[in-house]
Amino acid sequence: MGQEVKLMQGNQAMAAGAIYAGARFFAGYPITPSSEIAEECSKVMPRIGGIYMQMEDEIASIAAVIGASLAGAKSFTATSGPGFSLMQENLGLAVMGEVPCVVINVQRRGPSTGLSTKPAHGDVMQLRWGRHGDQSVIALCPATVAECFTMTVAAFNFAEKFRVPVIVAPDEIVAHMREPVSLPEPGELEVDDRKKPAGPPEDYKPFVADDDGVAPLASYGSDYVFHISSSMHGPDGRSNNDPANAEWRIAQLHRKLEMHRHEIVITKNFATEDADVLLISYGAPTRASRAAALEMRKRGIKAGVLQLLTLWPFADEEVEALAGRAKTVIVPEMNYSGQMAGEVQRFLGRGSDLRKVNSYNGEVITPQDIMKAIL
Repeated sequence: MGQEVKLMQGNQAMAAGAIYAGARFFAGYPITPSSEIAEECSKVMPRIGGIYMQMEDEIASIAAVIGASLAGAKSFTATSGPGFSLMQENLGLAVMGEVPCVVINVQRRGPSTGLSTKPAHGDVMQLRWGRHGDQSVIALCPATVAECFTMTVAAFNFAEKFRVPVIVAPDEIVAHMREPVSLPEPGELEVDDRKKPAGPPEDYKPFVADDDGVAPLASYGSDYVFHISSSMHGPDGRSNNDPANAEWRIAQLHRKLEMHRHEIVITKNFATEDADVLLISYGAPTRASRAAALEMRKRGIKAGVLQLLTLWPFADEEVEALAGRAKTVIVPEMNYSGQMAGEVQRFLGRGSDLRKVNSYNGEVITPQDIMKAIL
């Protein structure tokens, strides 16, 4: 039997990807341009034994998601710009408590309410640094409807394996685009679950990591009674302000992602092996970049595209390796300041030929916009 092919919207594909990955709890507050995810979950979750909760706001939504995860459910929410900002405090709690969960942030043009139906990449730095404190999360960015599905499955796998909040951050174009998608059969894509403790309940320490840098996580309501605090805490979850403990905890939050960097950082290459002009793209401009690269090659200019599917942790090794061989590096993105271009610049030498292509009026970046920067 062949794969099922569906004409799907990006938002629908992310909802379907979450359910494929085993999500059975959604809590959210509808906001454009992510609302179709909540709508889809409101229809599907009750049919599969899951729970859909429309909350009073985004703060309550992420709090409910964290609580459901601690009770053992794969849980997620979906929002956009202003709602994502409201979630940051509780998202920090999820980082500190090492609570696996997924947040879909469909990026739209701000600031504030801004152009609520228009695409943007204004949240790139907020994805990484939105929470206070010294911490790290994973952020993914699909560019096609099919990637909306697979990256959402990957997000749940990362969240469960590494006990960390994971953000999926498409722009509005990708979230509202409709394309045919071949949906995988159950079991075709890997689906990971969190590690559970195996020893005696009285010996359980919820923040003592195994050799892979990740501690097993028991479910609330099980025989493993444990405590989670937003304050600095020790191996047993109880508050602990000892400097040595604080140093150990902060390092653990970073180290578990650093240990698995090569598993987390996902990129795609298009004709980069001999590229004199390297386009580094994410989200919807990836499609324009590929069209521009193809046209440039017809004109005798060796152009290639490095697509960033993982925005954070940053693909520093991949960027450094390819950009070091290219004569010109171009970063197209839908923000004013070039948020990702600044990160790329960190891995290029001073005086390198880095060119930004920016759109910040709610309009899409075209292949012609990119070709102007090349020629």
